[in-house]
Order: sequence, then C-alpha cells, then structure tokens
Amino acid sequence: MRADLALIGFGNVGRRFARLLAETSARLAAQYDLTWRIAGIATARHGVAWETDGIDAEAAIARVTQGEPIATSPSTSFEIIERLGRSDAELRVVVETTTLDIAAGQPAIDHVRAAFAAGCHVVTANKGPAAFAFAPLRAAADAAGVSFLFEGAVMDGVPVFNLVRDTLPAVEILGFRGIVNSTTNHILSALEDGEAFGPALARMQAEGIAEADPSLDVDGWDAAAKTAALANVLMDAGLTPHAVERTGIGEQTADAARHARERGRRLRLVASASRRADGAVDATVALVELRADDLLAGVRGQANALVLRTDLLGDIAICQLDGGLTHTAYALLTDLITVRRRQ
Repeated sequence: MRADLALIGFGNVGRRFARLLAETSARLAAQYDLTWRIAGIATARHGVAWETDGIDAEAAIARVTQGEPIATSPSTSFEIIERLGRSDAELRVVVETTTLDIAAGQPAIDHVRAAFAAGCHVVTANKGPAAFAFAPLRAAADAAGVSFLFEGAVMDGVPVFNLVRDTLPAVEILGFRGIVNSTTNHILSALEDGEAFGPALARMQAEGIAEADPSLDVDGWDAAAKTAALANVLMDAGLTPHAVERTGIGEQTADAARHARERGRRLRLVASASRRADGAVDATVALVELRADDLLAGVRGQANALVLRTDLLGDIAICQLDGGLTHTAYALLTDLITVRRRQ
C-alpha cells in the first residue's frame, strides 16, 4: 500500500522525519506492506514544493540547510493539502510539524481542518491542535472517516496517548503529574550542578531541542500546551494552554535549584492536572521542590516522565530517559504506521 505524504513544516523535526522514512523504508515495506513518497513540502521561509512522482527529500534538506528556496510551485500550504487529497494513493497523509503558536494554535489547526476536508489523514507533532481544539477536531476526523494522531506532541516518541487509547480500556484517568519539557529539565539539572543559565539554554538550542522561540520553553508555555493536550485527550478537559496556571524559569532560578539540592531536594518544573469534585479539571505548570525519593526528582537532563493516576490501576509511570529529534520523528512514524494498520 502506498502512502503519499505532504509535509507541512520542514524544520528540524520535519527533516529528521523525512530521513527516518528513508532509513526505515525496507522495514516499512516488509513488516507493514507500506511504501511512501513525499509529494509535497510546504515551509514558511523556503517556499513550497510539489512533485506528483515524489520529491527528492535529501535534495530539499540540502537546499533548506543552505538557506535556499525549495519552491517548485507557487502554491500555498493549503493548496498542497488540496492537491494531496486528489492523489490516487491508497493513503493520503498530511504530516504537520509547523512551529507551535501559543496564541491560538494556528495555522496548524486550519491545516488539520483542511486535511480532513480533503479526505486526508493527519499525523502531527504540533501541540497546538490537541491543546486548543481537540474535541472539535476529533469530531471532524470521525465525520471524515480519517485519522487524527499526535503522539509526538508530548514526550517525543514515548507512547502516552497510544498507551491509554490502545492498552487501557475501561480505565479512567483521574489526573497526572510529570516533567514534559526537555529544555527546562536540562537547564534545571545544569543549574543545580552549578552551571549558569545561559550556556545550558544555548546547548539545547544548538541541539535543536529548544523551541524556535526559546521563551516558549523557559516561560513554561510549551509545558502548558502539553498539559492542556494531555488533559484534553486523557481527561476530556476542554482546556487551552491559557487556562493552565503557569510558572517558568530564568536566571533567578539558579539559587533556588542549588539551595534545594543542598537540602536533599530537587527543583523541577512539574506539569499536573486533576479533576475536581464538580467534574472540572485544574491544570498547572509550576516549579516544585520534590523530595529526593520522588520519582520525578530523579528525572534529570533531557529525560521526561509522566505519572498517570487511574481509577483501576493506581499510578502508572512512563519514563523517557533520553530525548531528541529522532524520538519525535519516530512518533510521527508510529502514527503513520497506525494509519496503515487501520486500513
């Protein structure tokens, strides 16, 4: 079965995903009877490309890396999505990896809606759609008979949404707490070791882990968007990131991190949500001093962890000891495989 893909967004994650497709091509064909071609790429800075017979992804990556345009068409991202919908491929999948817009989740939400209207499945690592409009987008996907998957939106390639959806039937998620932003966790670990704030942040930017706008990380917005997405999907909360009580970190956090360690504790930026007696969900992103024996206290560097509080199984902990571009790109790949399995 062939999948035609349109990559909407071609930054670090989108480019790593394109290469991961090539690296796993033989495995996809052998294990899942899945072949693919990238028919379209849309970028904000380098133009839009469309090739019905498939784009040379390596050539496109080279041009983007050198700051050159990739444009082979005057089309917009929405026209690329419309073209994909007219493809004769058995699977037509929009891969949305544009930068998070913390104001309203756009244009990612409109890209997702356009994909559904064109009869295309969507896989995305963008937190915006699930954080701002999960319920209506889920309903629109169901109405169109297509998949809406976003495993890469939280904790890179570690299965969180898939875990609950596919392996925890009849379990209610009552709440969660976790460390979900690699950049701030790396910085906090560095601060408690005596390093300065600036170099720790610069290292995350150099590795492509920090958001394009690092204030989204250090001001807590990225964690707030992930918290809203988790609460919406797992707890039907109906939140946006702006409803999440939020605290960030900065150079002034260094003293607090070091002093916490001197007292045998650890300072972490913890995302959490819980359901009130009236059914509403409260969500926060806050700096919390944790006891040394708290599971989250031992989560250092780029590691992430999430503890789900459930009604039937008690607490379930999900840990990712490492994170990076390959992990996020892998989440997109797993979602693509899920789309194939559903056919």
